[in-house]
Amino acid sequence: MRVFKFGGASVRDPASVKNVAKVIRDHHGSGPLVVVLSAMGKTTNALERLCAHFMAGRQQEMMTLFEQIKVRHFRIAEGLFPDDRHPLFKVLEQSFYQLYYYIQEPPGDNYNYEYDRIVSSGEIVSTQILSAYLKETGLQNRLFAARKLVITDASFRDARVDWIMSTQTIQEQLSPFLQTSKGADSPSLVVTQGFLGGTPQGFTTTLGREGSDFTAAIIAYALNASEVVIWKDVPGLLNADPKIVKNTVLLKNISYQEAIELAYYGATVIHPKTLKPLLSKNIPLKVKSFTQPHLPGSVIDNNNANDSLVPSYIFKFNQVLVSLFPKDFSFIAEYNLSRIFAEFARHGVKMNLMQNSAISFSACFDKDQTKTPALLRDLKKNFNVKYNANLELITVRNHHKASVDELIEGKVLVMEQKSRTTLQMVVSQNPS
Repeated sequence: MRVFKFGGASVRDPASVKNVAKVIRDHHGSGPLVVVLSAMGKTTNALERLCAHFMAGRQQEMMTLFEQIKVRHFRIAEGLFPDDRHPLFKVLEQSFYQLYYYIQEPPGDNYNYEYDRIVSSGEIVSTQILSAYLKETGLQNRLFAARKLVITDASFRDARVDWIMSTQTIQEQLSPFLQTSKGADSPSLVVTQGFLGGTPQGFTTTLGREGSDFTAAIIAYALNASEVVIWKDVPGLLNADPKIVKNTVLLKNISYQEAIELAYYGATVIHPKTLKPLLSKNIPLKVKSFTQPHLPGSVIDNNNANDSLVPSYIFKFNQVLVSLFPKDFSFIAEYNLSRIFAEFARHGVKMNLMQNSAISFSACFDKDQTKTPALLRDLKKNFNVKYNANLELITVRNHHKASVDELIEGKVLVMEQKSRTTLQMVVSQNPS
């Protein structure tokens, strides 16, 4: 049994959906398959803006955006199903009505809760469209709600998985369907949403941005899959973002450990949480191109022979660098560090880099429209706070083989941290 994950770019229009169906059809004959799907290209970004309008009470802007999102999905469906009497259109109408009904109510105080309830709509409608199209082309499948498979706590927008409950639920719901089809003419096929989870009480949660990779790993872990394949718009795992770095190199085979390091530092091809459950059961992860599925792509497994052959570059933009100074005459020691880490944890803010001296502590993290102001406000209660925004964090793995100077040419180096294998630099644009 294998798990395939397709991102939003793979289903951004009717032609793309048809291509995904072809990839699935070409690989379906070799055994049961679970397909994990993201929201259709840029839908999550649009739903995030809709959520912001909803929370701010901007009714006109919200409804304009709602109609745009709805029309876009219906146009994709119309490109796949010329007959407007197809049952899918009623299913989509119902899904969008549920979202419409929800955003007509006054918003609550918990932004993260409202975010999960609204943004989750993207994955729901994308899987409804793909599942219906697969059936239309002869690929019978069962659509399962990920909110009832992946059980989490109520940490909205970054929910923590209950591995025991999730494994039990996934096995109870999916295993019977996957097993009963073994003697059938064609192997069984399951479609479900990435990114989404649910609490035992039935509240919708999300697993963090780009969390669909993580969903695939959770399901693979629970079902002891033979492999996970992440289908991307790149030929495999590259040593840098090709939009930023010219002449990127394909990493044909790296170890779980190296991939975890790359993901931890922000490599966008793989979600940071994806690899550990696969490592625990030695399930290989492949990264392949959905536009060139015949190419071998990249493999992540236990082989570490190639880990340090080429440098890898990771760029994180829209960064905040905060420096904290105790208001009293104390030093940055265990007591102050515990208070700092507690505030970051309480606000759900992850540090991408940290550094301290005797009298100061600095941390670099992603800017968030709601979390960042709240974190800074609470840190000011106990510390003198200085911060800079709109910074860039550059991480270089195997930096001894890299040309670093050209990375920061024309920029101001604000902070640098170096180990034997990893170099991190916080930079700003040169004001001149």
